[in-house]
Amino acid sequence: MKYYIIAGEASGDLHGSNLIKELKKQDAAADIRCWGGDLMQNAGGTLVKHYRDLAFMGFVEVVANLSTILKNLKFCKEDIEHFKPDVLVLIDYPGFNLRIAEWGKQQGYKIVFYISPQVWAWKENRVKKMKQYIDKMLVILPFEKDYYKDRWQWDVEYVGHPLVQVIEDAKKNLKDESPLSDKKIIALLPGSRKQEVAKKLPVMLEVSKDFPDYQFIIAKAPSLTDDFFAQFITPYPNVSTVSNQTYKLLLQSSAALVTSGTATLETALFDVPEVICYKGNPVSYLIARQLIKVKYICLVNLIMDKEVVKELIQDEMNPVKIKDELNRLLNDETRRQQLQSDYSELKQLLTKGGDASANAARSIVEFVEKAR
Repeated sequence: MKYYIIAGEASGDLHGSNLIKELKKQDAAADIRCWGGDLMQNAGGTLVKHYRDLAFMGFVEVVANLSTILKNLKFCKEDIEHFKPDVLVLIDYPGFNLRIAEWGKQQGYKIVFYISPQVWAWKENRVKKMKQYIDKMLVILPFEKDYYKDRWQWDVEYVGHPLVQVIEDAKKNLKDESPLSDKKIIALLPGSRKQEVAKKLPVMLEVSKDFPDYQFIIAKAPSLTDDFFAQFITPYPNVSTVSNQTYKLLLQSSAALVTSGTATLETALFDVPEVICYKGNPVSYLIARQLIKVKYICLVNLIMDKEVVKELIQDEMNPVKIKDELNRLLNDETRRQQLQSDYSELKQLLTKGGDASANAARSIVEFVEKAR
């Protein structure tokens, strides 16, 4: 069967790559065309467009890049019509993918959405349209199934969280790898978009001065160049970078400074104490504060429904506050023990569904076969 898969970010590329591997196990004749990244391409998808050409974050940034977004939408529709897939599989990235879902449904394509937009956080009224245009919704957060059922009378399928299996495999495969530094390590995960890294990384780097016995290692997103990072790290002697080694870095780290998003959950699943550091465009953030309904920006805290890890947002994300929390994570044994207990509970919540990528692939294949 023919599958057209769209992911628009680094995290979507990761989950998309594992989905492609599982689809190929369950459908030997799978022909997969995709928007995503290197991982999806390496898994066997024919890559149409890379996520580095798609990722715009925040209200101001989206407006500034509107013409590019509209061109991408037009090109995507034309490419789908030329390929004529049996199903469109849309992975997160709702600003783009919900438009494709609406158009695709009108054209008669089957629509599967894998990894729900965070409608429980903001723009909840999107669900009315989503129910019309999405044939099957596969969710990865434990509370989402009940949210859709209780609030919207929509039966969605919880497949488990794909990161759990990914990280368990990584721990086994990387445990004998050589150390990245002779010093103890603090990981810096500043994001995958140039604009967010430029805002957050300089503040994170200032903290390295207060921890000279640690090596601060930045996990570089594959979409960003060495030259881009060099402008920030040159003044700091105990700062270095790694590429395509984020999991090896986390496995060897004593603590981490992490921006919001999937990386916060990855860090927790590696049992690494973390501080959430978020600083966005001031105008975008002010708008978001008026619209967003949830108490936390970190996935760990959202899933656990309490502040497991400290969130330093906008002006609170400053070197003094980061230093204070990092000190606690490194030196306060009571704090560390509580964190590990919470991390253990988090894993139990996320493993109830089993192997998410395999479950999602099975669900998609069965759905398409029944619909043919």
